[in-house]
Parts: sequence; C-alpha cells; structure tokens
Amino acid sequence: MAWIRTSMSLIASGFTIFKFFEYLATDERRREPIVSPWVLGMIMILLGLTGLTLAWIQHRQEMKALRAEAGPMPYSIAGVMAGFIAGLGAIALIIVAFRM
Repeated sequence: MAWIRTSMSLIASGFTIFKFFEYLATDERRREPIVSPWVLGMIMILLGLTGLTLAWIQHRQEMKALRAEAGPMPYSIAGVMAGFIAGLGAIALIIVAFRM
C-alpha cells in the first residue's frame, strides 16, 4: 500500500507541476526554466506508473507465496486500487503528452 501511495503522489505531482507552469506561461515576463515543466511532469508521471507496476507485480508474487504457505487468503483490494490509479495515471500521461 505504501508503494501505491507513493506512486499516486508522483503521478499527481507531475500532473500538477505541468498544469501549474502551463498556467504561469501566460505571463510574458517569465524566465525560461532550466528543465521544462512538461519534461518534469512526464518524468514524474512515468516514474509513478513504473513504481505502481512494479509494486503490483511484487504484491502478486507475495500473495502467491502466502497462498502456497498458508492456504487460501482473502482477496486483496490493493491490486484493484493499483489498477484504478494506473488508469488515472495513464489519463494524466496522455493529457500531459498531448499538452491538453
């Protein structure tokens, strides 16, 4: 669950940084940034999605090992939540990628 929280924070922060600096771009007196907000937003969203994918894979492996050792286990909703957050992250990535 900690990985899901961290990944969600990365995705949300990346999208927010992109949108915030896009909003500030309407000011003509603004200096050019060293790193483009678009690049930073994309990197943060991609890191969040990668972390979420790796966490989901690890969760499945751990649940499989627990089932083999302890027998039937209750269904974990962590995988479902990871899927929902990955979907939202993919939408954020598409929005940032096409600069909508």
